[in-house]
Amino acid sequence: MTTTPLALPAAADALAWVQTRATEGMGTARRLVDALRASPPTDTMDALRQWDEISLQLSNVAAMGSLLSNVHPAEDVRGAAEKAEQDVMRLITELSLDRALYDVFAPLDPAGLDDQASRLLAKVLDDFRRSGVDQDDETRARITAIKERVTELDQEFGKVIRDDVRTIRVTPERLDGLPSDWLEAHPAGEDGLVTVTTDYPDVVPVRMFAHDADVRREITMAFLNRGWPTNDALLKEMFALRHELATLVGYDDWASYDADVKMIGTGPAIPAFIDKITEAAEEPMQRDLAILMARFRQDHPDAEHITGADASYYEELVRKEQLQVDAQQVRTYFDFAKVRQGLLDVTGRLFGLRYEPVTDAAVWHDDVTAYDVFDASADAGTAEPFGRIYLDLHPREGKYKHAAQFTLTDGVLGKQLPEGVLVCNFARGLMEHDHVVTLFHEFGHLVHHVLGGRAQWTRFAGVATEWDFVEAPSQMLEEWAWDPAVLASFATDAAGQPIPADLVARMRTGDDFGKAYLARQQMFYASMSYWFHSERPDDLTARTRELQTRYSPFPYIEDTHMFASFGHLGGYSSAYYTYMWSLVIAKDLFSAFDPADLFDTSTAGRYRDRVLAPGGSKDAADLVEDFLGRPYTFDAYAAWLAG
Repeated sequence: MTTTPLALPAAADALAWVQTRATEGMGTARRLVDALRASPPTDTMDALRQWDEISLQLSNVAAMGSLLSNVHPAEDVRGAAEKAEQDVMRLITELSLDRALYDVFAPLDPAGLDDQASRLLAKVLDDFRRSGVDQDDETRARITAIKERVTELDQEFGKVIRDDVRTIRVTPERLDGLPSDWLEAHPAGEDGLVTVTTDYPDVVPVRMFAHDADVRREITMAFLNRGWPTNDALLKEMFALRHELATLVGYDDWASYDADVKMIGTGPAIPAFIDKITEAAEEPMQRDLAILMARFRQDHPDAEHITGADASYYEELVRKEQLQVDAQQVRTYFDFAKVRQGLLDVTGRLFGLRYEPVTDAAVWHDDVTAYDVFDASADAGTAEPFGRIYLDLHPREGKYKHAAQFTLTDGVLGKQLPEGVLVCNFARGLMEHDHVVTLFHEFGHLVHHVLGGRAQWTRFAGVATEWDFVEAPSQMLEEWAWDPAVLASFATDAAGQPIPADLVARMRTGDDFGKAYLARQQMFYASMSYWFHSERPDDLTARTRELQTRYSPFPYIEDTHMFASFGHLGGYSSAYYTYMWSLVIAKDLFSAFDPADLFDTSTAGRYRDRVLAPGGSKDAADLVEDFLGRPYTFDAYAAWLAG
């Protein structure tokens, strides 16, 4: 295999390229499997190397399918990529239940293996066990059918959310309060009405800035009803099948099965963690809610509560009037092009990287930019890149609606380079600062993927740690999007003046406002993720209402069904708690940095080399301890939440 970047196809060749890459990758994997069965190696390292090559072939097809089904502008290409992903997942299921294949690995002797190979063998055997390979033929056939159907359901669930873009149409005067550049980008149609969509560049500013409460409520209702009613039935079937799968392989329920390979360890530990965060957030939540309600009652004296339709707007009023933070003033410092370059400059300096634009790279849309990644210390004239990244950062029809890092290829030393794609939906002009934070967050995943992409084994390449750790490095990188000196290096207004440090300080104070009730909102989402899988309720809307009442700072809005567009119920399943679990660790990781010098090369280098570069070659708890010099604790998070 080559260690040059993957050559993507021209637009006219994309469909054939997807089909060929899928066919060839899966064909190669099947041939290697057949050879492994036919002549089982007696040498353990030989067996592991053959299995790793099979894993690499399958991961390449799966990654291509996942990425292009979510970003390619051509519907036929998206469909072919989706089919490729389904086909490879079907093959992975088939192999995981292949008793003859398991019998190749079960008798292998681990004696003499190095730590990495020993870890890999243990993981391979555990994968087979969790798959149900030791079950009877009938049970294995049922497991196969379940996994295939769950893959289909997950894809359809995501597709419904992706394609269900709802709109409201309003007269221009009802959009008073919106930034001028947003209004200019949303002219009225021939009928005199402005179209507002449920895509993030529309819904976020409208909910934050529109003075008209009815407009805020209308767009909130539309946003919360995406995917409804179609996804209701899909989710119920998905929850039932996951539960059946878990019980077939010996677990009490899906959450227990899923947690068994995560840092948290057990299913019941999830609601315990949710309640721990809920309790820690209670006092500071009530403190900030009282401030928010006091401001809301200035306009609505008899109000007993505030809903999510009004919360963002009144949070902005509190920040503007009481904390002297005007989000519309703030956004004048965050021009998209400057932010994108600033992000590259900051992360390059922090992690010792150099990004060089690849102007001749084939991309799937004109919005996409490609960069080769180099070690900054290497000779600029002769150095070879050790990775490639793609940035796809603006919304369009048929594209993934949220923000995420997608893998294109996993980096395996001597075989292929790590290539990753940042997929977001930001405005082309001025950005809200929270979108800047999101960009830094998602880029944290991309850096982790690339830096961890010099692995010996496919299984440990890139972001291959336990799933409830993967957000921690990204959440920590958000801190650089709040540092006054860092922001001043790229956040400038139209006149070229950098954002003032005192404004950034007020922004941070403003962001801290409401963090505890946002933690509670996250626990509402985490509770849905867990209890939907554990209980499999008949009425998802009713259970949503109950959980929102228990955990959320904001009451349920009648006739909404937000779970239908809660995309994390697909990929994250019962484990949405991982965002907060990771944040606890991220706050502890950040405690090792000097706030007065976030570019300290010693600390940043140690973090890069001990947490990011190892990929999944160690347990996450060990990676953190290697960096901190001690096990992680809850202390830094608790202090931040209460402060």
